Amino acid sequence: MNPLNWLLDTWMAVRRNHGLEHATLNILGRRFPGIVIAGHSDRDGCWIIGSIPSDALAQAAYEALSRLKSGEHGLVIHRNCGTNFVASGAAAGLAAWLGMFNVGRSFRQKLERLPTVIMLSTLALIISQPLGPYLQQVATTTGEVTGLTIQSIRPAQRGGLPAHRITTTFR
Repeated sequence: MNPLNWLLDTWMAVRRNHGLEHATLNILGRRFPGIVIAGHSDRDGCWIIGSIPSDALAQAAYEALSRLKSGEHGLVIHRNCGTNFVASGAAAGLAAWLGMFNVGRSFRQKLERLPTVIMLSTLALIISQPLGPYLQQVATTTGEVTGLTIQSIRPAQRGGLPAHRITTTFR
């Protein structure tokens, strides 16, 4: 297989599984308010990390897949997605870098610029709020899951924490 095709296939597989992960987390979050859970997706499926009964997780995953196939693509956007944090962090980091641009070498010059850097970083964080969900929508998740099937859901451990592995296939 052409390396570029493999890369694009992998990216789309991760996007589909990331969408399923988010939809599952959104459903679980509504059913179990206050639950602490997280997820991680890869080419072959996703992990749901946290203490959740296996039957509740399986029910949520199958419901998530069904609802995505029915067109509820809004389920793929999650407020605590790492994409949101990376987008905001990058915007704040860039603002801080710009704020320190050409400030001089002395500690005092840098310290005097600190209020400006804090203001620019704060503005960047505020302005960048829509960027993370937008990037989720166009780059890191997809609700287009026609052909995606759940092969298995099994309890596991991830980093010493209780977890479940959801394995998927795509045809």
